[in-house]
Amino acid sequence: MEVAESDGGGRATLLDELRTLAPGTPMRDGLERILRGRTGALIVLGDTDVITEVSTGGFALDVPFTPTALRELAKMDGAIVLSEDRERIVRAGVHLMPDRSIETSETGTRHRTAERVARQSGLPVVTVSASMATISLFLADQRYLLEQSGQILSRAEQALQTLERYRGRLTQVIARLSSLEVQDAVTIRDVALVAQRLEMVARLEEEIESYVLELGTDGRLLTLQLSELAVDFARLPDLLERDYRPHEDDDFSLAHLRRLTTPQLVEPAVVARTLGFGPVINLDARVVSRGFRQVAQISRLPAALGVRLIEHFGNLQALFGASIAELQDVDGVGESRARVIRDGLLRLADAAYSDRLD
Repeated sequence: MEVAESDGGGRATLLDELRTLAPGTPMRDGLERILRGRTGALIVLGDTDVITEVSTGGFALDVPFTPTALRELAKMDGAIVLSEDRERIVRAGVHLMPDRSIETSETGTRHRTAERVARQSGLPVVTVSASMATISLFLADQRYLLEQSGQILSRAEQALQTLERYRGRLTQVIARLSSLEVQDAVTIRDVALVAQRLEMVARLEEEIESYVLELGTDGRLLTLQLSELAVDFARLPDLLERDYRPHEDDDFSLAHLRRLTTPQLVEPAVVARTLGFGPVINLDARVVSRGFRQVAQISRLPAALGVRLIEHFGNLQALFGASIAELQDVDGVGESRARVIRDGLLRLADAAYSDRLD
């Protein structure tokens, strides 16, 4: 889905607009009425000085927006201009004359005008094509086709199935990483694989969330299906970064993977470099976990105390090898808490060993 590939700010703006045009909203109701009436329309979603400058003719209205009013006004020639809050119809029958030097890839007169107005004004512009029976949203340099709910649901179901597989694979690679951490056998490739899978899952979740927004009231079932697949990986990126950042001052972050294309994301060496492991990557080079992720799994252990444990022992292997007496050297750890920590570490090691046998 194109929206998922755009940058963070552009993506948020487009999704906001899709939300206001989703099935069940008054705006979508009006557009569907126009579509069924086979008259076509060009609607500017906002009224600024730029729109005034490129507008000629037409007549002022300043009446409340209703789907019925939008449908009736679309029967006339010319564009319809709404207020920026979309609550009022400001003008109708307007002839728009945007800068003709603005490049456009569209061929039809209505769509060419819509693209140029959107680029020149920065406002969203919607067209309804009577001949093609389509509704299109123009925003900046993007054109987005508003599809029927059935078409969106079909793609969303495929994305849900893929997400289920990806989440299962992510769970597997996390378990494998845990086992390798206990054995002190983690390589850069292993960390890159977990980061890669996390990014794939995040992208799929964003894609499905955009389908939910675009479906509006028709997306309620999809929301329930997505929530059933929800597994909380929210803390994992931060913990991985703290565990495997080569040096404290390095710009090592899973967020860097957002800029990779899909073909780049499937290349472990590219993922490792983008994370911040360095320009020349030996994927089989060993790396040592500091232990933040493992320690965070010990129940009833305060986060601040977990940090002090890591700072005191330096890495996960040293922490695994610590005795109860040595654990008590950490500020805030008494004998009873030391036993809780020791038991928690043993359970983590046992679980990792069991996963390796499976």
